[in-house]
Amino acid sequence: MTACRVLATRLTRGYATAATNKFIRIVEVGPRDGLQNEPTAIPQEIKVELINRLGAAGAKIIEAGSFVSPKWVPQMAGTAQVIQHMNRLPDVRYPVLVPNMKGLDTLLELLATTKVESTAQPLTNEIAVFTAASDGFNKANTNATVKESLERIAPVVKKALENNLHVRGYVSTVITCPYDGVTDPKRVRDVTKELIQMGCYEVSLGDTVGTGTPQTMRSMLNEVVKDTKPELLAVKSRHVWNGDCECDDSCRGRGTDGR
Repeated sequence: MTACRVLATRLTRGYATAATNKFIRIVEVGPRDGLQNEPTAIPQEIKVELINRLGAAGAKIIEAGSFVSPKWVPQMAGTAQVIQHMNRLPDVRYPVLVPNMKGLDTLLELLATTKVESTAQPLTNEIAVFTAASDGFNKANTNATVKESLERIAPVVKKALENNLHVRGYVSTVITCPYDGVTDPKRVRDVTKELIQMGCYEVSLGDTVGTGTPQTMRSMLNEVVKDTKPELLAVKSRHVWNGDCECDDSCRGRGTDGR
């Protein structure tokens, strides 16, 4: 599905300071989010080629994969090999999703044991962590409540920062949960605030189900910015709304996160 990330300040006149920003920054998550649910196994060389082509096309932030157990997400098997063999362009960032401490330890071991020329970019210097704003989705996805998932994430973020990795956060189901129904914007505000306090430099708010409207998105964002600066927020949406949210069907619509 098409997804995009826009400055929260574009969604309401109230944020006059940043209203003159006329850019959209795309975070291409297709190699991870777009491929992870594909039913047929995708060879590593195809994943590498996809990432290389996205970089050549001008993408500046490309989420290259996930250090998740292949038992649960088979398509993400071989992420270590993918980031070792992809072209790492000097002006492009290549974050990877890390769901837990085991995934982070695997990444850190890879970074420590892979020889990289002093003039070359590291395999990656950025990770992403994720949770949701609803217990039902979290339990289905990670077998944990929102509170429990944040407790699991906190030491991962801490250790990543101690190892000079930047950390970005994801919050799913910010509008509606397929299990719990409508999500309370205050819940989104609290979860986002906690991720920022942990040390995430940015939090992406995802309309996972795709039920968001300009009105519900504004309402949610107006609540979130009570505790979190707009410039620390991103929005992952499934729709284009009359110019309120500008989205590009990048990577054939397979998981683009744009700002």
